[in-house]
Amino acid sequence: MTILTDTPVAGIDDQPNNNNKLMIALDVDGTLVDHDGHMSPAVRSAAQAVVASGHDVMIATGRSLNATLPIIQQIGLERGFAVCCNGGVTLRLDPSLEKGYEIIHKATFDPAPALKALRERLPNAKYALEDEDGNFLSTERFQDASFGVESIGVDFQTMLDSTAVRVVVFSSENTSDEFNEAIKHIGLSGVTYSVGWTAWLDIAAEGVTKASALEALRHKLGTDLANTVAVGDGRNDIEMLTWAGRGVAMGQAPDEVIAVADEVTASVLDDGAAQVLRSLL
Repeated sequence: MTILTDTPVAGIDDQPNNNNKLMIALDVDGTLVDHDGHMSPAVRSAAQAVVASGHDVMIATGRSLNATLPIIQQIGLERGFAVCCNGGVTLRLDPSLEKGYEIIHKATFDPAPALKALRERLPNAKYALEDEDGNFLSTERFQDASFGVESIGVDFQTMLDSTAVRVVVFSSENTSDEFNEAIKHIGLSGVTYSVGWTAWLDIAAEGVTKASALEALRHKLGTDLANTVAVGDGRNDIEMLTWAGRGVAMGQAPDEVIAVADEVTASVLDDGAAQVLRSLL
């Protein structure tokens, strides 16, 4: 594994040329922005420079669509693709479109079996669900910036009857370790899930990850796997970092994320993403 140092000069193998266009997938929270949602000037300018250089830069985030769009705008990304909801939604970006984007893929699933199992084990947790129309349904006045829209309070049965793109579970009564243990005990099946930094769980359709959505885009673009780069910090980035030809973990990432990465850059507080992005110029 390589520890990426802060240098504006890339190695020979990292230097792009006209026949070596890169596909670059960037996580958002903990990578492009800190945990307060702030993107530093260094990261913003580096991202904008890589976008302007002509590489296929794309956001790959657990955030929902409306929470992803401001990040797309900040880095100057007008054309190309973006992956939201941990692979559940893929966007095509084009300024000629009415909204500047269109949804080209959406993976939905029946959330009821997972929700029932989770509710039995974690009765006091908060639950939220993004439905196929982009609405967020929630219990316990549950709201988070990653939703991108105001959640609608509903009863649990309404959530069970819905078709989901993304399910989020949060417990304020459990430590991270207790929450992890509860999830392992439940043994969720028929879905893909990842546990966050705290007692937080993201659920998507079975087989759906950032990596699965990015692989579909790679085929669409005709990019060699060796010319793919991914940067991330969370457990929901593990598949993406494993998939990429060059997978870079942020310095503050958990051990299991660092273990699958090819390189480790500085933490989000030290503009680690900017270091990686500058190496691609």
